[in-house]
Amino acid sequence: MRFTPLALVKHRVSAGRPLAFNVYNNDRTLLLAKGQALDSADQMQALFERGTLVDMAELHRGVDAIRQAPVDLLPALWMDNMDRVARTLRNVQSETFREALDEAAEPVVALIDRDPDLAIFQILRQEANANTQYGLNHSIHSAIVCRLVAQRLAWSVDECTRAFKAALTMNVSMLELQGVLATQTTPPTDEQRRLIHSHPVRSRELLSAAGVADAEWLRAVEQHHEHPDGSGYPFAETNVSELAVLLQRADVYTAKLSARSTRDPVAADRAGREIFMRDPANPITAALVKEFGVYPPGCYVKLATGETGVVVKRGFTVMSPIVAAMTDRNGDPLLEPVRRDTSNPQHAVACVLLAKSVQVRVPPEKLAALAVA
Repeated sequence: MRFTPLALVKHRVSAGRPLAFNVYNNDRTLLLAKGQALDSADQMQALFERGTLVDMAELHRGVDAIRQAPVDLLPALWMDNMDRVARTLRNVQSETFREALDEAAEPVVALIDRDPDLAIFQILRQEANANTQYGLNHSIHSAIVCRLVAQRLAWSVDECTRAFKAALTMNVSMLELQGVLATQTTPPTDEQRRLIHSHPVRSRELLSAAGVADAEWLRAVEQHHEHPDGSGYPFAETNVSELAVLLQRADVYTAKLSARSTRDPVAADRAGREIFMRDPANPITAALVKEFGVYPPGCYVKLATGETGVVVKRGFTVMSPIVAAMTDRNGDPLLEPVRRDTSNPQHAVACVLLAKSVQVRVPPEKLAALAVA
């Protein structure tokens, strides 16, 4: 067994809650069994100070569970682990933030790798509290985009991991402000504009103080609103890193797919078209559009049959996704969703629909099962 000090994972324990793993003395003998609860903060501190240990294999069993979980459980795992990332991002000034971020990111990466289509689905199907949670959701959605596009670009494993974490943290200094702006019906105030303009620098400073020492990660966070022509901010920099360009494209693309109190989300096919036309010669832009296609998972569509459905899986071509039909041609809900392969002309996609026009909802576990049927 490989051990790590309990003090390095203190964010995983709290008074009154059952332990998620065994705790060992520094001589590797069992001290506290998984499921026991710590009585108080003082007891927790005493354990940290005496050098107690945790088996690293136990810390990573969540990833193994994701890799082996039945398909219909994956949506719930997505919800749980996105919540965990959100809690971690809120605590950037915690002394264990760097370790907590690594641990919270790992199962989300496993979920992306297990089912990339379901990962994309998380971006497009934004439900309750989407506006008030906008900053946190947007960070996670941008990170999903960055990992998938980095993989398509054949970046190394370390580069893909760096891209994922840089996207998660690029807006860490203004998460609450993003939620405010998403619900605000008036233009940003002068103070809000000042905070927006300075947030790349403030995010880099917070990350550096939290123990992030990766120079490329920090540079990309500081530059994710810069443009090679010098029109960006905060420094009108022209020497912009490739990672910063990826963060910027993911930022813009996922923002288009999100609603605000003052506007609806941009339709998925239009969002892809707009991001491509903005910079069609850039390989990062091209990779993003190819990865997500015209009809990405989570996109609502009307089929040639008149049925309304939701895309659950990318198809053999960007124009032929797998769709779960939710209504008949008259708009009446089906008792159970039906899998449609839109490469069949009879079931071809006729158009994209905005979420607000679709009244039928299907439990995500049923949609996940149809995607792999």
